[in-house]
Amino acid sequence: MTNNGRGIKVIVFGARGRVGRAVVAEARAHGYEVTEAGRGDGDVTSAADVARLAVGHDAAVAAVYDAQAAPGEFFPAAARALAAGLAEAGVGRLVSVGLASVLATRSGAALMDTPGYPQEWREFYVGHGAGTEALRAAAPAGLDWAVLSPAGDFAPVGASGGGYAFGPADAAGRIAHTDFARAVLDEIRTPTVHRAHAGVTSA
Repeated sequence: MTNNGRGIKVIVFGARGRVGRAVVAEARAHGYEVTEAGRGDGDVTSAADVARLAVGHDAAVAAVYDAQAAPGEFFPAAARALAAGLAEAGVGRLVSVGLASVLATRSGAALMDTPGYPQEWREFYVGHGAGTEALRAAAPAGLDWAVLSPAGDFAPVGASGGGYAFGPADAAGRIAHTDFARAVLDEIRTPTVHRAHAGVTSA
């Protein structure tokens, strides 16, 4: 075990979800100081709540979802609140968890527009994409952000990891939760993705 996150303070919005829990566990294992933020702690669509929770942190992770809200409203609202609230709190880095469906494939087409891709959740895909665009529009110059998603999907819970790589969307791609969490944390400690959406797959 290494302590390469020592001295870095990270707040994880959506810390009780599957991805959020993986990020929290990996961060603590590597020496980060972690604050878990869930629905009971504040509203991620409120810039004031985001700022209140995030003050004093170096970076933020957003792995948020609200099953009761319309995706096209929730994700853009959360993006705008994170952009404003983190800037007010003086947080300089945000890594948000996105969705492979809106990521470009090797051909350049979004995964959700490729033949045979499931369309019954398209409203959710489009809402996620709108959230990224809202973040792109709202983030001030002082907030360096990245959106990471699996290039395809997550491997079954508990699957062992073997490293990660960045790549285009690929419906067959799978990434272990632990490897995805490492990618998120690496993008906090040594950022390489700036104001863009990148896919993560197994190395």
